[in-house]
Amino acid sequence: MNTPDYQTLTSTWMAQFSDPETWQSWLKVAPATPSNRVSDILKEVGGTIDPAIANRLQHEYSEQIYALWQDFLHDKTPAISDRRFTSPAWQTHTLPSFNAASYLLNARFLMALAEAVQAPDKVKQKIIFSVQQMIDAMSPANFLATNPEAQQKIIDSKGDSLTKGLCNMLSDIQKGRISLSDESAFAIGKNVATTEGTIVFENSLFQLIQYKPLTKTVYQKPLLMVPPCINKFYILDLQPANSLVRYAVEQGHTVFLVSWRNPDETMHQVTWDQYVADGVIKAIHLTQEISGQEKINAFGFCVGGTILSTALAVLAARGEAPIASLTLLTTLLDFSDTGVLDIFIDETQVQLREQILAQGGLLTGRELASTFSSLRSNDLVWNYVQSNYLKGQEPPPFDLLYWNADSTNLPGPMFCWYLRNTYLENSLKVPGKLTVAGEKIDLGKINAPTFIYGSREDHIVPWTSAFASITLLNPKKKNKNRYILGASGHIAGVINPPSKNKRCYWTNDQTIHDAHSWLNTATEHPGSWWPEWAAFLTEHAGKQVTAPSKLGNARNKPIEPAPGRYVKARAE
Repeated sequence: MNTPDYQTLTSTWMAQFSDPETWQSWLKVAPATPSNRVSDILKEVGGTIDPAIANRLQHEYSEQIYALWQDFLHDKTPAISDRRFTSPAWQTHTLPSFNAASYLLNARFLMALAEAVQAPDKVKQKIIFSVQQMIDAMSPANFLATNPEAQQKIIDSKGDSLTKGLCNMLSDIQKGRISLSDESAFAIGKNVATTEGTIVFENSLFQLIQYKPLTKTVYQKPLLMVPPCINKFYILDLQPANSLVRYAVEQGHTVFLVSWRNPDETMHQVTWDQYVADGVIKAIHLTQEISGQEKINAFGFCVGGTILSTALAVLAARGEAPIASLTLLTTLLDFSDTGVLDIFIDETQVQLREQILAQGGLLTGRELASTFSSLRSNDLVWNYVQSNYLKGQEPPPFDLLYWNADSTNLPGPMFCWYLRNTYLENSLKVPGKLTVAGEKIDLGKINAPTFIYGSREDHIVPWTSAFASITLLNPKKKNKNRYILGASGHIAGVINPPSKNKRCYWTNDQTIHDAHSWLNTATEHPGSWWPEWAAFLTEHAGKQVTAPSKLGNARNKPIEPAPGRYVKARAE
């Protein structure tokens, strides 16, 4: 699909259309140009657009482009509200503002055409995503020749911004990724991942951290936290003010946490079963042993929650019931709706991955990071192209974006199993369909009160999909499960400490098993949902006992201070 060259288009307009008669001649063919680009895609995938809708959209486009052109001829600056074009450099001069306005008009027209496509849902979703990627990439803000802010910066700095921008770009080319934050401002264990603790166990898959108590007494039943293995754990322990780990310790819980190893070539054949058995099940048993408690509280975030739930189903099949409560944050167990990630997954793509990785290999952290960045390309790609390269600015320090760039690899066999059995075939929710670690998986056998959290603007785990877990777990006592809906997205919704007093969340104490019905009767609360979780956890944590003076036990002695070596290994 060819993309429009807006600079050339504007220049052509300026040179050729000096009278209305010439304009009207051009207008007869211009509106068909964007639709023909979409038509090329439709021919490939078999989609169609209702001719009546196409005609209406083209008619609206014609009227709007004509009005825009009239404004330009009369030196009238169009009103632009898009945040990419809000600076005076775009707003006070006719040509840049017209350039931006024409881009936005074409973008709206292309998206309207994409959304009007009559095709299977997955095909339509791919078309919309592809068109949006093209639109985002072709913004005039992304190119030096059409970005008046960057041009003015060069003049004001006497060329220094151009030199710095080129240096930034060359540096990022060497790193193989766009710099989102001043990475020199952070060091793991020094100003991120700083909650005090000790590594009390390690194997080839993970290190187990036990955190030092911050209270004189602690709750009897410990908390085991299982973060996702596709990112590093310190998203839960960025800095003291926004650390969910520290918050749990401050509430009087003895906290253990799984720090996954960043896979290298020695792990190229590791499977999903090993992550379950040698990873989470091992961590559960160690937490029981070190704490001396038969029952523990378990916590899983994102894919960490999927692995944890699988592990608990394996243990249930073996007659073990090790948890007093379960917490799942933005976790998929029912993969009926996987949001925007669905565009990357179909039988052809999964088979291709299996051919390359199923028998061994690594899915690189760079590829994972690129995939997730493409889901928010304006925020995580083009915004930094403009600031870092075109304007020569250094990205400011930001702990969350530093973490976001600290990517991890995944073992190929593990990734391929996960892709096929969850995202593609949605088999995890079906009792007895999957066998993991030698046991038939039935999530319904996990009989423990469950706290389930979803983020309302989550593009990775739709909040309704997180809600679906409420009917899969603890089926004998569904009324013991609790769902909380937070504002914002996959990460920002989770990392929302009470001290910031930001955002909001929704609760509903009624037993409702339909997500939208639940929300329609839910109550909105200002601030953080963390205290709601703390109250739930306290309810299932047992009595208060004297905090342990030493970490680990006779069999599992301290190995090194937290955060440990594994989290510091970078994906190459």
